[in-house]
Amino acid sequence: MQIKIATNENFLPDQYGQYADPKLKYQGQPVVSFPFQINAAPEETKTFALTFLDYDAVPVGGFVWIHWLAANIPATITNIPENASRDNPFSMLQGNNSNAGALVGNTDPIITRHYTGPEPPDKDHTYTLTVYALDSNLPLENGYWLNEFYRAIEGHVLATAQVEVLSRK
Repeated sequence: MQIKIATNENFLPDQYGQYADPKLKYQGQPVVSFPFQINAAPEETKTFALTFLDYDAVPVGGFVWIHWLAANIPATITNIPENASRDNPFSMLQGNNSNAGALVGNTDPIITRHYTGPEPPDKDHTYTLTVYALDSNLPLENGYWLNEFYRAIEGHVLATAQVEVLSRK
């Protein structure tokens, strides 16, 4: 299985991160999710799920920053369009990102349960998109946490693919 994201020399285009036009932000945060393609998934795939994580956040804040969690994307959807997180054209479930955690404490689900783009505070960061091909829908509800996601996928992963992209400081 493979994932393809259109990049600018391996950098996520600015409209999906901190340099997005203010019209593409909500409460000052970039909120338009990037498009990507999923190729060569196993035939038995029923759904896809994804995580978009910033491991470079660990030295800054002490934990991996969660930018986007999504599950129960139908296997027939292999082209994830721009702004899929907000438009949600295929009724995927979306989990809490790090804005929902106690350290930030945001309670607006428009921010906490959707994509929020990279805003690296100290230097360029590398972001990891992982797509999981699954053999079933996951028994989750909107607003699930990353640890609940990892428990739910146990025994259901047919394949995974990862791609790393940079976002500039």
